[in-house]
Amino acid sequence: MIKLWSKNDQKSNPAVEKYTAGTDSVFDMELMSFDIEASLVHAKGLEKIGILSAEEFKEIQSGLDALSKDLKARKIKITPEDEDCHTVIENYLTEKIGDTGRKLHTGRSRNDQVVTAVRLYMKHNLAGLRTSCVGLSEQFLNSTEKYQNVPMPGYSHTQQAMLSNLGHYFSAFAESLLDDADFIAAVEKQIDKNPLGSAAGFGTSIPVDRKFTTKELGFANVQVNSLYCQNSRGKFESIFMEALAQVMLSLGKFANDMLIFTSQEFDYFTVDASLTTGSSIMPHKRNLDVMEILRGNASVVIANQLMVKDISKNLISGYNRDGQLMKKPIFESAKIVADSLEVAGLVLAGIAPKHESITGKITPGIFTADIANKLVTESGVPFRDAYKQASEMVSDNVDLVANIASKVSLGAPGNLNLEGYRERIKKAGA
Repeated sequence: MIKLWSKNDQKSNPAVEKYTAGTDSVFDMELMSFDIEASLVHAKGLEKIGILSAEEFKEIQSGLDALSKDLKARKIKITPEDEDCHTVIENYLTEKIGDTGRKLHTGRSRNDQVVTAVRLYMKHNLAGLRTSCVGLSEQFLNSTEKYQNVPMPGYSHTQQAMLSNLGHYFSAFAESLLDDADFIAAVEKQIDKNPLGSAAGFGTSIPVDRKFTTKELGFANVQVNSLYCQNSRGKFESIFMEALAQVMLSLGKFANDMLIFTSQEFDYFTVDASLTTGSSIMPHKRNLDVMEILRGNASVVIANQLMVKDISKNLISGYNRDGQLMKKPIFESAKIVADSLEVAGLVLAGIAPKHESITGKITPGIFTADIANKLVTESGVPFRDAYKQASEMVSDNVDLVANIASKVSLGAPGNLNLEGYRERIKKAGA
C-alpha cells in the first residue's frame, strides 16, 4: 500500500501512524462516494486544460466507475494503513489503469479533496433532512386537523396555564419543523461554495478551471480565496451542525412531552405497543424508551456541535490535521437526526388522545385569565383590577369548545391558520 505523501521509502512509526489515522478508516467509508464524485469532476477539468488526454480521462472514468460499483457492493475497505479514502481511490486507480491513475492528483491536494468531499456530504444530507422536516411537519399538521377539537390544558412553568387544544399543540411542532426546514435551506445556500482547486490552500500553477468544476459538481458558487477554503473548515461544519441542532431542539421537546403526557399520572395518550419496551423485573411496565433516547440524542448533537467549534477555533490559517477529528461528530449527528425524524413520525402516528382523561384533569383555575378578559371587554374594568378580581373567582361548567373558539388572535387555539401552514408546506416541497 503506497501512501500519497510517501517519498524515498519513508515510513512512520507504527504508533504514530495508528494515532494519526484515528477513525478515518471508519468514517471515510461514508465520505468515499463524494470523493469519487469530486475526483471524476477534477479529471474532467484536467482533460479540459490538456493535462489528460481524452483516452486517459476515459480510463480514469472507467476506473472510478468500477470503484463506485465495488464500494456499493461492499468490496472496498479502508484500513488504518490506508489512512483515508483519498489514498484508497488513487491506489485503486493505479492498480486498475496503471500510470494514468497517478496523474489524477495533478493540481490538487488532499487538503482540498477532503474539504470538497465533506462539503458535498453536508449538501447531500441537508437536502434530505430538509425534505424529512417538511414531511414530518405535514404529519403534525394532519394530526392538528384531526384533533383540533380535543381540549387540552396549556402549560407554563409546568403548571396548567390556559385552555388549549391538541390542534394548537400539534401545530406548534408543524411550524417549528417548517422553520427548521427554512434554516436548513439557508445553511445549504451558505455552504454551497466549491473549494476544489484551492489545492493545499495556496492555489496551484496548474491552470485548473474552478468555475468549470463548480458547475460540474453542482455548486452555486466558487469559494474564491484558496486560503479561506481551508480557514472555512470548521465554520461551515459548525453551521451545518447548527441546522442539525435546531431540528433536535424541536424533536427533543416533543420527546419530553410524550414521556410526560403518556405517563400514568397524565394519561393523555394511548401508545401503540410496538413503540414500547418492557421491564426485565416489573411485568406491568410499558416504556416509551425511544423518546428517552431521542431526548438524550438532542444533547448528543448539541455536544457534537460544540466539539466541532472547539476543534476548529483559533487554529493558525491554513490546513490543520485537527480538522480530521470533526468527521466523527458530523457523520454521527447527521445519522442521529435522520433517525430521530423517522422515529418521531412513528410515535406521532402511534399515539391517540384519551379525550375523557384529558378533560378530566382540567382544573377550574385555568379559566381565570378568561374571566379577567371578560371583565375588561364587557364591564370596562381596568385589566389590573380585573386580574385581581378574577383571582378570587372560579368558573364551573365551562363550555370548553366555546372557550377555545374565543381565542381568536392569530395562532391562538381558536385561530390556528392551517391554510397558512399548508401553503408553507407546499412552497417548501416545490
